[in-house]
Amino acid sequence: MKRSRINAALREMERMAGACRFALPPFCGYTPEQWQTLGHEYDEIRDCMLGWDITDYGLGDFDRIGFSLVTIRNGNRAMADRYPKVYAEKLLYLKPGQYAPNHFHWYKTEDIINRGGGNVLIRVYNSLPDEEIDKITDVTVHTDGRTYTVPAGSRIRLRPGESIHIQQRLYHDFSVEEGTGPVLLGEVSQCNDDNSDNRFNPPVGRFPQIEEDEPPYRLLCNEYPPAKD
Repeated sequence: MKRSRINAALREMERMAGACRFALPPFCGYTPEQWQTLGHEYDEIRDCMLGWDITDYGLGDFDRIGFSLVTIRNGNRAMADRYPKVYAEKLLYLKPGQYAPNHFHWYKTEDIINRGGGNVLIRVYNSLPDEEIDKITDVTVHTDGRTYTVPAGSRIRLRPGESIHIQQRLYHDFSVEEGTGPVLLGEVSQCNDDNSDNRFNPPVGRFPQIEEDEPPYRLLCNEYPPAKD
């Protein structure tokens, strides 16, 4: 994925957050040059992978499979003595035509919230004991205090302000409902670990291979330099 495309995507998400009046924390505005000067007082951002993120799932087709996101807060289960938070919060930005592939989490439970914009469609399946997709069994859904049952593979529509609870091992994918416009999503969850807690079906990658065709606008959460001593 070209750096210029990443830069454009981050700027677009910034504008969407502003339009939805969602204020981002100060570190989201730090430049690559600033990061070169920051010391160990910012280690929580580095170690918990806070900040900007882009995924194309390693497929190189960001406008069709992928989206932009920012991790606002997070713990680190591998360093729980230092970072004891047991929760995380993200923002996700999807444009019409983009898709987040089918996956579940072994550890994390989460609420996905439509913070503004268009409608998002979240498709749900149970998982089988061997971790394959259960395409037969009805799914119990929890949305904004309501519990109900839907057939396997149903798409749950979330309008602005609505949310869905995603349990462990519940397969889900999501996309923007056609004709409703881009969507800003919130995610409130247990600690997030994108390196070990995503079970994609079929398997895909997570982070893009970057082609450096221009300087970065913002560093991504896996690009921070070591702390300046």
